Amino acid sequence: MTTRNTIQFALVFDAVNLLQNHATADQIYEEIIKTHPHVSKCTVYRNLNRLSEMGKIHKLSIPGSPDRFDHMCHKHYHIKCKMCGCIFDVDMEYIADLQKQIRDTHGFEITGHDIVFQGLCPSCRK
Repeated sequence: MTTRNTIQFALVFDAVNLLQNHATADQIYEEIIKTHPHVSKCTVYRNLNRLSEMGKIHKLSIPGSPDRFDHMCHKHYHIKCKMCGCIFDVDMEYIADLQKQIRDTHGFEITGHDIVFQGLCPSCRK
């Protein structure tokens, strides 16, 4: 089945790139309806998932938090502020062979990983 790129698809992609803050689906929706109030929340969610599956954005799943969407698709790590909940990029080399280094004793075939560090951001530390 082929899919087509719609105006809503472009609006969602543009909003993720505009926000550049690891936004939640709700934050992306709120940004879009400022100028396009006719777009539904369901449409935003559907297009975020589609963009993620296509590799145009990165869907970041964080336990205990809503999924976040990152405009940067290259492999990198993140840090979450435990006080304000903001997500930041970590400036360090990605460990490409980490999955190979982990020897699973439970029979898992490791297909990917997301590492999210936790701490206090500079603003919350003040």
